[in-house]
Amino acid sequence: MAGLRLVGLRPKGLEPVDLQVATGELVFLSGPSGAGKSLLLRAVADLDPHVGEVLLNGVPRSAISAPEWRRRVGLLPAESHWWGDRVGDHFHDPSAPLPNILHISRRVGYAHHLGTVLVGTAHPTGLRMKNKTKQCASARTGETDTELASILARLGFGTEVLGWSVSRLSTGERQRLALARLIVNRPEALLLDEATANLDPLSRDRVEAIVRDYRRGRAAAVLWVSHDPEQRRRLAGRSLVIRNARLEPELWT
Repeated sequence: MAGLRLVGLRPKGLEPVDLQVATGELVFLSGPSGAGKSLLLRAVADLDPHVGEVLLNGVPRSAISAPEWRRRVGLLPAESHWWGDRVGDHFHDPSAPLPNILHISRRVGYAHHLGTVLVGTAHPTGLRMKNKTKQCASARTGETDTELASILARLGFGTEVLGWSVSRLSTGERQRLALARLIVNRPEALLLDEATANLDPLSRDRVEAIVRDYRRGRAAAVLWVSHDPEQRRRLAGRSLVIRNARLEPELWT
């Protein structure tokens, strides 16, 4: 079946989970603190030990390399991780070989042009090319550059954010930019762990809108951990809850 399918998936502390999230479907996951919501997402992303299988559009995870799986099934954790000095070091072209080259160019009509080319890696090896000021061929197409600029704008940023130091980012800015770097990889499924928990109402609305449009436009399956009942009602996804180590339908009162 198309979409994301969990078959007897059993992270530590949970009963086996069988779940189908269809293409383009939004499924919310709630439950008390410590119930295992984040553990379930991490198991789907193949980051923690577990038993069972996950299929993406009918293809089992065991048939896909780990890096490719984590690109196609993108996890946004509750606390995002940053390994480079600058924001732009964390964006890359998923079709390009590593190390990745992010070239910010006037040709796509950016409102702000960085004086240097940002070159970095998309994984925490820390490998970088030394000459960041030398002009070089872009690993991105104009289409992908434009897509990134659009995503950043919708989340409240100009492209100059790619030159910012990560250390200057607020918690909310890190969360929004982590979503941007996830979406620009064009995953086929999104795993969102409290994606709006640290955001003000305007930023929350921006995140909800971009996830909604991405889900519909890309027919992506979305599994979203949220403690906000109003959010779950507002976005009208299917709602599940973890109780006593079991996944059950959420019964609204």
